[in-house]
Amino acid sequence: MTTAAPPARRPAAAAPRARHGRLALGLVALVGLLLVVCFFSITMGSRAITLPVIWDALTDVDPSSASQTVVREMRVPRTILGVTVGAALGLGGAILQGVTRNPLADPGIMGVNAGAASFMVLAILVLGVGSLTSYIWFAFLGAAVAIVVVHGVASIGREGATPVKLALAGAAVTAGLTSVTTAVVMTNLEALNELRFWQVGTLAGRYAPVAWQTTPFILVGLVVALGMGRVLNGLALGDEMAVALGQRVRRTRVIAFATVALLCGAATAACGPVVFIGLVMPHVARMITGPDHRWILPYVAVLTPIVLLLADIVARVATAPGELQVGVVLGVLGAPFFVFLVRYRSISEL
Repeated sequence: MTTAAPPARRPAAAAPRARHGRLALGLVALVGLLLVVCFFSITMGSRAITLPVIWDALTDVDPSSASQTVVREMRVPRTILGVTVGAALGLGGAILQGVTRNPLADPGIMGVNAGAASFMVLAILVLGVGSLTSYIWFAFLGAAVAIVVVHGVASIGREGATPVKLALAGAAVTAGLTSVTTAVVMTNLEALNELRFWQVGTLAGRYAPVAWQTTPFILVGLVVALGMGRVLNGLALGDEMAVALGQRVRRTRVIAFATVALLCGAATAACGPVVFIGLVMPHVARMITGPDHRWILPYVAVLTPIVLLLADIVARVATAPGELQVGVVLGVLGAPFFVFLVRYRSISEL
């Protein structure tokens, strides 16, 4: 009498490899979707432009063609900014949430937006800066200074920059800078007009010079951010466990905040404080990938530009021939979606 052989057991490492394979295929599919959205971002707008005109604008430049000028000077830079700014805000939010272990951390809470606004207003009033391509540098500097101050204030004391102290310091610095900015613009009409246009958050009117000036900073930040998955996984286990694993927690936090300042400072300077996307998209990526930051970060870097460009397309066509600001569209759509995440999915512990 013979007995049937027991079924062969799958090696223990096969399941993680299969999961990583599915995540890699999903990431490739999202990159393909991002390219499709970029195509529609270039082709859609208040002015009807045919595909041959777009192709000629990129390969056979005719300076006398108004349609080609629109493609080269407006549509292409606007799409590039949508991709880079979206990736920067998404990664900035994911890193802030990971390094502070606070699921509600975003550039607004950490003082990035308030720092950029205050320095921009001071540049307008004190130095007489009037052009967008000039004062974005002051907004970028203000964002970087604000996050350095937040980290410096939170580091005071024996325990150093704990997640709770970082959140409190960020809220305090944000409140202080916002009060200063409000007090200044209420007494100066010129500063009020400049800030009113900038603080809505928009990709419209951000022409080629803005894209070319901010993109290099964002690309450097993206490279550093995408390499932080392993250290963020260590911090997620707690400071003591991270130290036991050989990490230098303080140095890691300094590098993380410097990266956030680089990413969110440049993005906010270019397009203003685009709301919700840096807060919500890391949670969406975490729902897909699980808690591993080595997958969360690349997913956020692709998902966030897709959402930002789609919102920008909606902003163009919803009230054509005029258009809304992308920050308004994201605020209207993002608020109920975030409530849905909180109510039905429960925000993940970090």
